[in-house]
Amino acid sequence: MPALSLATASPATSALPQRRFGKTEERVPVLGLGTAPAGFSLSDEDAVALFHAAIDRGVTYLDTAPGYNRAQAQLGQVLPSRRDEVFLATKCYAATAAEALQIHEQSLRDLETDRVDLLYAHCVGSFEPEQLLAPDGVFAGLREARRRGWTRYIGFTAHHLPARSVALLQELEIDAVMLAMNYADRHTYGFEEKLLPLAGSLDLGIACMKVYGGAKEMNYEKFRVSALGERNHHAAFRYALGLPGVAVAVIGMFTQEELERNVAWARAWEPLTGEEQERLHDEGRALAAEWGPHFGEAE
Repeated sequence: MPALSLATASPATSALPQRRFGKTEERVPVLGLGTAPAGFSLSDEDAVALFHAAIDRGVTYLDTAPGYNRAQAQLGQVLPSRRDEVFLATKCYAATAAEALQIHEQSLRDLETDRVDLLYAHCVGSFEPEQLLAPDGVFAGLREARRRGWTRYIGFTAHHLPARSVALLQELEIDAVMLAMNYADRHTYGFEEKLLPLAGSLDLGIACMKVYGGAKEMNYEKFRVSALGERNHHAAFRYALGLPGVAVAVIGMFTQEELERNVAWARAWEPLTGEEQERLHDEGRALAAEWGPHFGEAE
C-alpha cells in the first residue's frame, strides 16, 4: 500500500468551501472523510495520522460506522482532543430500536465521546420499510438516542432499492440522508431522479457517497482503486457536488496522497459544463451496463 508520506505534507492554510447541511443549519465542508479504508487496512498509527491531517486541512465531516472494523476505535484516539472541530456521523445497521440503542451505546464508547452529530440508520434498503417504521423499529431507536443526547440529528443511508427510501421519506421526520450517487450508478439506481428531489423538498441535509463507484466488492481490506479505476475521478467529484442539494461528498481514503488530491479538487470545485455532462452521461451508461447492480437490487 502506498505510504502516507506524512513527513512531506504540511497543513493547508485555507479552509475548505462549506455548504449548508439542510434544515440542520450546520455548515459542513464539501469534502467529507469516509473512514472505512483506514479501519480495515491502516495501522492505528497511520489512521490517526491521516485523520489529524484531514482535520488540519478542513475535512471536518467525519463519516464512520461500527462495521468499519477498527475505524471507530481509531477515531477514539483523535476525538478527545479535536471533538469540537468536527461534524461526526456514525451509523447503526439494525431493524429494531433495542438493537440500534445497543449498537450506538458501544459506538460512543469506541469513539471516546458522549455524543455524535448525526446518527444514520445504515443501508435501509436491506430492510422492509414497515419493519423500520414500526413502534419498536430502528427509527424509534434513533429518536430515543436523540432524546438521550447521544446524537443531535438523525437520518438514513441508502445504497440500493430506492423505492424503499422513498417510502421512508414519505412517513418520517428526519434531518439528513446519505445516498450512493455517481455518474454511472445513476443509470442503475437512479437516486438522483427518484429520491433527491424529495429529500430537497424536505430540506434535508444531503451527503453523497460512492462518488467514485465505491470499493470493488465493498472490500477495504487492502489499498485498491475504486470501481471507476483511475478514470475521471475529478469529473466524478464535480458531478457529485453539482447534484441539487448535495452539501458534502464523502470519500473513503487510504493515503495522504488521496487526501491532498481530493482537498485540491474541493478547493477548486466548479460545475460541469454541458459538454462534460453529456460525455459523462454516455460513459456512465456504458459503465452501468458493465457494473450491473453492484450495491444490491435496483428495484
